[in-house]
Amino acid sequence: MSNSVTPQNEMSIDWQRLKVVIFDVDGTLYSQSRLRKKMLFSLLSYYLTRPWRLNELLILHHFRADRENRAGIYCPDMENAQYTWCTEKGNFSAGQVKKVVQYWMFEYPLRYIADCTYPGIRELFAVLRRQDIKIAIYSDYQAEDKLEAMSLKADLVVSSTDPGIDRLKPDPAGLFRIVRQLKVLPQECLFIGDRPELDGVCAGHAGMPCLIVEKKPFDQFDFFQKLVARLNIPLAKSDLI
Repeated sequence: MSNSVTPQNEMSIDWQRLKVVIFDVDGTLYSQSRLRKKMLFSLLSYYLTRPWRLNELLILHHFRADRENRAGIYCPDMENAQYTWCTEKGNFSAGQVKKVVQYWMFEYPLRYIADCTYPGIRELFAVLRRQDIKIAIYSDYQAEDKLEAMSLKADLVVSSTDPGIDRLKPDPAGLFRIVRQLKVLPQECLFIGDRPELDGVCAGHAGMPCLIVEKKPFDQFDFFQKLVARLNIPLAKSDLI
């Protein structure tokens, strides 16, 4: 299987052939930079008044860095193992790491994520449903709560930490699970992500077409709106409910 990423745009996709569109989440469905600005203010506000807990910021730093450094890794029981990776970097217990990460990375940001959701994504989901194209999610992180916060529904949600996958992108195990469960061919799917070196290579490993979202400021972001126009399906208000 090739590691290369073939440059593609919405005009090169055979939309008539598609049976499933698979979305990454972080940086694809919502703006990570916009969310991080909101989170930075919250973190500073919290920890500047609690300096005795500043080491928790090191936990968040090491957790993110360790995952980035383990791209493509296989690790049994990754859902739990990921919390032990940064215990060697400081005097942290796995339980402490999990508590801090769960709150600041998976729970607290949910209050902001709707405001960071990219314009046009709900309309695109509605268009895909109208065309009987299934919607799947493949993220390196658990995504169900994020989708709910963005008022988005998918037919199948897969995470790299799910039992039986336990592999981070660009390993394509998550994409292959989606293909098997939805009983389609990789060539009948489209993977939309934001990182060529992860999402693009992951799709390449799976033999699957891929689109990488355009990097634009939030108020200028029109990637999903252009896809909706490309599909050219009029929407009723009821489709967005």
